[in-house]
Amino acid sequence: MSGISLTFGGDPVFSGLDLVVQPGDRVALVGRNGSGKSTLMKVMAGLVEADQGGIVIPPGKSVGYMEQDPGMQGFATLGDYASSGLEPGELYKVERAGEGLKFDPARAVETASGGERRRAALAKLMAEAPDLMLLDEPTNHLDIEAIAWLERELGATRAAYVLISHDRAFLRALTRATLWIDRGAVRRQEQGFEAFETWRDKVWEEEDQQRHKLNRLIKSEARWAVEGISARRKRNQGRVRALQALRAERAAQIKRQGSAAMALESGPKSGRKVIDAKGVCKAFGAQQIVRNFDLLVQRGDRVAFVGPNGVGKTTLLKMLLGQVEPDEGTVALGTNLEIAVFDQARAQLDPEMSLWDSLTGDPEMRVSGKADQVMVGGQPKHVVGYLKEFLFDDAQARAAVKSLSGGEKARLLLAKLMAKSSNLLVLDEPTNDLDVETLDLLQELLDDYNGTVLLVSHDRDFLDRVATTTIAMEGNGRATVYAGGWSDYIAQRGDVAGKKEEKTKPSRLKVKQEAKPKAGLSFSEKHRLEKLPAEIARLGAEIAKLEELMSDPELFSREPVKFQKATEALVERQEKLSAAEEEWLMLEEKAEAG
Repeated sequence: MSGISLTFGGDPVFSGLDLVVQPGDRVALVGRNGSGKSTLMKVMAGLVEADQGGIVIPPGKSVGYMEQDPGMQGFATLGDYASSGLEPGELYKVERAGEGLKFDPARAVETASGGERRRAALAKLMAEAPDLMLLDEPTNHLDIEAIAWLERELGATRAAYVLISHDRAFLRALTRATLWIDRGAVRRQEQGFEAFETWRDKVWEEEDQQRHKLNRLIKSEARWAVEGISARRKRNQGRVRALQALRAERAAQIKRQGSAAMALESGPKSGRKVIDAKGVCKAFGAQQIVRNFDLLVQRGDRVAFVGPNGVGKTTLLKMLLGQVEPDEGTVALGTNLEIAVFDQARAQLDPEMSLWDSLTGDPEMRVSGKADQVMVGGQPKHVVGYLKEFLFDDAQARAAVKSLSGGEKARLLLAKLMAKSSNLLVLDEPTNDLDVETLDLLQELLDDYNGTVLLVSHDRDFLDRVATTTIAMEGNGRATVYAGGWSDYIAQRGDVAGKKEEKTKPSRLKVKQEAKPKAGLSFSEKHRLEKLPAEIARLGAEIAKLEELMSDPELFSREPVKFQKATEALVERQEKLSAAEEEWLMLEEKAEAG
């Protein structure tokens, strides 16, 4: 690609872009949601024509692109689509990919879900085996076993590929170079995704230093220009023009997009016991979802559910929330629960509705008599201002939800979710389509959340960062509890791909301490130990500020409500600090013992 420029009616997406992909390249394509990753990939695939510049593909080389929303008109089944263009002797490749990616070639196109269509498109690309594969979020709608299969296939191929994914573990395992799109510029580093964040932070640090030097120079020159008016009748016009050029350079710099201002609104404390399930059984015909399943979820737990697609993770979640009745057994919910749900289908979003109406039309967010405001954490906010906190601009406020990218839809749903108070958060595939920075923010958010979290995800890195307990649903009614996240589950299970038969273990959460390794820290505990010092320091600083506020002897008589709130906040933070210090001591002792 040489001299590629592309504009969609506003600021250029790319300008003068030069890029080479070599045979055998394994490239991660990274950047914020909306930075142009998918657009660049479509330009590479020839699906979007650049305004300027050219693309050269050497004779005899082929490029294949996995479509996000493949057009299947004229095909009766997914298998017909996936095998189109292949020679009869190559049809076995589609069957093999179908087994690995878990899609049914006989499924009628008209009844297939979006996820099944995408798996068929991925199978088609893998069977065609072009010299360069362009893969845009290939792990979306795949379960962990299918992701592992795809990882092995891409690891063994001789083809080159460019890969967009939110799945850190997938990117780390497969990539050897990184393309980073940032404000219309594309940088390349000859290291895989493992080194990306260090590289990004270094680039931004150097950029901040250069901006600081430029600001100092402009300030100095501006002072000279002002003083020169009184000191000389005739100023040095060259120096004045140079000052104007410096100001123009600063104005032309594109500001980095900030992080979404996400903050979960914690509701009142729930009871210590959140969910108590005993002897739960559920089946749909011959398919056994769970059998004799016991589970005790206590306040503050982070419980992850993993297993193949179709094994019944969402059904089990709905039983635990009282939305689906078990065939046998009981499920008792704790007291004072306020539940918030992030669903993978984004069913809470009406595609025909505007972003504005999605928020103001929500009964729980509506402000009486104010058509342009929404209730966020008990306080009214202007709807456009609130959307800006989640990185939407003014023009998008009146746009239809259907015009948003997958990542933008996820951010909009998070905006709705985070405006409401809750103490039990249910996250069903929350990581799909989110960029790496937003995933980092979501993880930090869950670390600070005072309530309980139930999580379904196929993102192994995210599971390791968040989950304190993992429930593995392995089919035939088996649901087994393991302490820690994904890596801890694999270590305790004793096999890499999760294919060996496992003896039934007690699945009651209250025995989780017995399931932990006797010495040393689990992955989740190590991560927690690293986070605790900063949390302790933050709580200490907040306590100091509150104590300073309450040292005012007139505060109680002047502002009794403020005094009362400050007193409650001080007690709460002192309790949290005490608990955090105890947890730190316990983990330190365990680490030393290990």
